[in-house]
Amino acid sequence: MTFEPDFTPAEALAALRSSKVPGKQARELLAAGQARLDAAFPATPIRELVRGRAALVDRVLQAAWQLFGLADQPGQALLAVGGYGRGELHPHSDVDLLILLDGSPAQSLCGQLESFIAFLWDTGLEIGHSVRTLEECLLLARDDITVATNVMESRTLAGDDRLREQLAERTGPEHIWPTPAFFAAKWHEQTSRHRKHNDTEYNLEPDIKNAPGGLRDLQMVGWVAKRHFYPRDKASNLEKLVALDFLTEREYAALRRCEDFLFEVRWALHTLSGRNENRLLFDYQRQVAALLGHEDSNANLAVELFMKEFYRVALALSVLNEMLLQLFDEAILQADKPHEVRPLNRRFQIHNDYLEVTHENVFTDHPSALLEMFVVLAQHPELKGVRATTMRDCIDKRRLIDDAYRNDPQHTALFMQLIRSPHKLWSQLRRMKRYGILGRYLPEFGRIIGMMQYDLFHIYTVDAHTLLVVKNMRRLRYEETREKFPLACDVFYRLPKPELLYIAGLYHDIAKGRGGDHSELGADDAIAFCQRHGLTNWDAKLVAWLVRSHLVMSVTAQRKDIADPDVVMEFARQVGDLVHLDYLYVLTVSDINATNPALWNSWRDSLLRQLYTETKRALRRGLNNPIDKQDWIDDTRHEAMKLLEQRQIPVENIEKLWSGIGDEYFLRENARDIAWHTEAMLTRDNPDEPLVLVRESSGGQYEGGTQIFVYTPDTENLFAATVNALDQLNLTIMDARIITSADSFSLDTYIVLDEHGTPIGNDYPRLQAIRETLTQALRDPSQFGNIVQRRMPRRHKHFRVPTQVIISNDIVNDRTVVDVQTLDRPGLLARIGRMFMEFDLLLQNARIATLGERVEDVFFITQKDGGPVTDPDLCQRLQQRLKEELDDTSRDQVTPAGGLSI
Repeated sequence: MTFEPDFTPAEALAALRSSKVPGKQARELLAAGQARLDAAFPATPIRELVRGRAALVDRVLQAAWQLFGLADQPGQALLAVGGYGRGELHPHSDVDLLILLDGSPAQSLCGQLESFIAFLWDTGLEIGHSVRTLEECLLLARDDITVATNVMESRTLAGDDRLREQLAERTGPEHIWPTPAFFAAKWHEQTSRHRKHNDTEYNLEPDIKNAPGGLRDLQMVGWVAKRHFYPRDKASNLEKLVALDFLTEREYAALRRCEDFLFEVRWALHTLSGRNENRLLFDYQRQVAALLGHEDSNANLAVELFMKEFYRVALALSVLNEMLLQLFDEAILQADKPHEVRPLNRRFQIHNDYLEVTHENVFTDHPSALLEMFVVLAQHPELKGVRATTMRDCIDKRRLIDDAYRNDPQHTALFMQLIRSPHKLWSQLRRMKRYGILGRYLPEFGRIIGMMQYDLFHIYTVDAHTLLVVKNMRRLRYEETREKFPLACDVFYRLPKPELLYIAGLYHDIAKGRGGDHSELGADDAIAFCQRHGLTNWDAKLVAWLVRSHLVMSVTAQRKDIADPDVVMEFARQVGDLVHLDYLYVLTVSDINATNPALWNSWRDSLLRQLYTETKRALRRGLNNPIDKQDWIDDTRHEAMKLLEQRQIPVENIEKLWSGIGDEYFLRENARDIAWHTEAMLTRDNPDEPLVLVRESSGGQYEGGTQIFVYTPDTENLFAATVNALDQLNLTIMDARIITSADSFSLDTYIVLDEHGTPIGNDYPRLQAIRETLTQALRDPSQFGNIVQRRMPRRHKHFRVPTQVIISNDIVNDRTVVDVQTLDRPGLLARIGRMFMEFDLLLQNARIATLGERVEDVFFITQKDGGPVTDPDLCQRLQQRLKEELDDTSRDQVTPAGGLSI
């Protein structure tokens, strides 16, 4: 059924003839017709609208063909090709036309065609046109499969239809691109296209046309089917595959539902963007969700519910595409190859390197085979996969998995056999998810399939992230992983039962999207899983503890001062013993690397490694035997003094300098860095100039970043001026330690990474530029210029991150802790530093964490007398001031899509 235009062909022609500017009249006809279509969306079935748009364009172009006297000319035809040839147009789709001639046109005809083509550009349509003879088309189609594919779906809009029939005949598989060559080329084309989209349906801003699970995957099936089975038909018709037993009625209905949904999304995208936009950018995701009727729930945003539906549709379409292409492969490319069948057991056999059931009733007669199949695949890593007919049967029979099935000891034993498999665990879990088995067997996992979190921190859906965590764990077994994760690899091999780690990985985020604390809810699910699968109480408690505590190590490393022995001891008490520490460390490393590839860098690596090492020492020393801080300070001074004596620095000079610094410096810095700082402070040429030291950290607490040390008289603006200068240098601050000596000098250490998240290395010009820029800025910090005004990235503007400020007092360390969560933007730290200055507060330390579009920074401050902020009114005013300043985004410039930050 088609949503027909509200004007007849005769009326369209009359309107064009009566206008002095036919192109303008055509635009008005198209605009009025499109307004009717838009008003009918989304209440009207989308196929009616898509075909209605094509019918609207048909009517205007057919009238124009007559207007320019082309209808009476023999030997020519106006053809719609590509998507327009299928009769499918969205509001701003390209309109691809082929003017087909039986020979070289006469001079008079050339003038008419030029006038018609000029008219096309005046209509406002996105026209793609070509004027070719039949012979030219044949030559191009023979050399270019894209041209051959386009003409396969052509239809005649006006002129002699016999020309199209001749073209179809002479470009058929008997003449060019025989079916095997066509199929192989299109399959290669799809593989290359998928690779450009990271071979996943789950991109943050997916291309609904070209990415895996997009419309092009559906069209690919139609092209191959038409080329092989019904090349003389004017258009592809997937329903015919049902009669050919290549599709079941249920699969055909599923394909239709997928296509309808993607059509609705594409129509909405075109409407909102006003252009031929096929990328579901953050700019439009919220609006598309609202347009398609999604609303916020208690636990999820409307956009998250919409994207979950999108990802599930893309996954379903991707699986059907995979199955059908394998069926085509057997029917087309492998048709003449012998069938080699090797039995494995009574239920499974190997058929030409693919696993298949021994007979069609295997899953019905032996439902356990639904799980056994994946165990067998893991035991035979040489297999290419599952034969399409078996894949179809497995997907169809997944309905047999119910509560009784899940609680059957035979089935739980099979699943644990897979979890303990030495090979291909991740591959089989992923396959189980794609076939719908994992979500049926573990309903709690089924609920997170396709679930996204609307932010830039989590770049994968929850299910994709979960399986990637397991994949990262499995990678730690391989020697090639050791270079990047040496400690994690060593720790992994000490784990007594790796399967407990995998189960914790499966369950650590499984309760997301339910509301409440997902760690606590997930721990309850993990306990139930362990009990159902026969694990011991100790094992079950360990898994549940890992799920409940899976964020503790990363939060401690990134948000607390792990150079403080009290922080390490507190974490050691939470962990309890070395076994729990080992499991938690490997889970944490695997989790961070599966959240966002940009999140893992040398600095985070060093933080976790330092926390692991110090906690291990604390556990060996005993939880009832914490290290004494004064002993720590004395040991650090002694080690630093030995290093300086080796460099022949006079002891009396060292003691004089150190006497004015205070104990905190020796508690928070290590001996190697203290020796480096001290030598530079005592030997500098100009005591009136700020001292700026820069070097790569190759060991100790700062390993993994570039270390910047500043020694200069303390001033109110010092922190703001320093971070502003570093921001101008495109450096990311990971850590800041601010120490003020008794003689009013500031000894500040900053750990920075470059714009790519890596240390600067031995780039001498860059290191020199940092020294010079900072030295210049710190000569008079009170006069530093405006806070840096680089543009905010385009993606960030679509996220609402209300500023949260939590202020508390750290009684043990006699300081105030200010926890700030807000939207990331250039100049943020300088703004915060200025506000601390406004309130006469001194910054002692800062832990900086950027998580996608959001920052979670922790600042340790004191009043000028060195004590914590004890006035509740002052705390409230500081909190309110920070919120007001950081929620005011009016000064934030936004980088447009594809634009540059200037």
